Amino acid sequence: MGELGRSIDSEMMNESSSSSGSNCSHLFVDHGICLACKTKVSCVEGQPFGYLFPGLCLSREAVSVTKHLTTLISVYGHRKLHLVLDLDRTLIHSMKTTNLTKAEKYLIKEEKSGSRKDLRTYDGRLIIKLRPFVEEFLKEANKLFTMFAYTKGRSSYGHAVVRMIDPNKIYFGDRVITREESPGTKTLDLVLADERGIVIVDDKLDAWPHHQRNLLEVTKYFYFRNDHKYTKSRPSYAERKSDESRSKRVLMNLLKFLKQVHNGFFTCGLEDELDFKDVRCLIKGPFKPHGC
Repeated sequence: MGELGRSIDSEMMNESSSSSGSNCSHLFVDHGICLACKTKVSCVEGQPFGYLFPGLCLSREAVSVTKHLTTLISVYGHRKLHLVLDLDRTLIHSMKTTNLTKAEKYLIKEEKSGSRKDLRTYDGRLIIKLRPFVEEFLKEANKLFTMFAYTKGRSSYGHAVVRMIDPNKIYFGDRVITREESPGTKTLDLVLADERGIVIVDDKLDAWPHHQRNLLEVTKYFYFRNDHKYTKSRPSYAERKSDESRSKRVLMNLLKFLKQVHNGFFTCGLEDELDFKDVRCLIKGPFKPHGC
């Protein structure tokens, strides 16, 4: 985790310098062991963050401290904000191979031949289509944001999709939140950064009932037919051997808006003013950027 890991280590040293097992507040717990006083504790009042470090659990105080430290490091050290990206129908579209129409079956052969870099299969049952410009989008967004992937799919599926779009862990690292970590509604409680510096991108507004002000909506991406967007009278992109990119540039339009948000956040006269900047005032979400 780089800077975040060092900030946690620093916080642990500060805690351990003035705490023993009897009075330690157990801010950071790893597999039931407090990292400061080394005693075995329960973490009933804490929040698990196993997707970042297996077994990691943070107390509520530790979550607050770490979110603040992470944002300070990101904003002042790297001039970066945080970006939480949905996967399904935002960056990709997936379909069971058994549900492909007769006119879409050719995609199975194209994926197996390796002639299509934008097609992948998962578990031999799903075929996954990357949204046009997803690679360009991630490359440019990575310069401005620390990115998280957030899906309501299972952990194995979510990590498999992220490996497809980020095989070398350049953009997301281990920052992949799935159904196992978040069985209820999506929440920024699981993102270790202050909400004032987080932008969410999702195709579903109701997925984020408590964080609408951080939310940017994008048009749902449908490539295959057997989804609710298409009717019998309207062939899918796959059936037409076409794609969204010929008429729309959703991810590139989104990138353009994200650059505006980033510029708006960091455009100020004094560095101290960054302490009062808030992306929610710039987004005024929930908001759907032009062309998205």
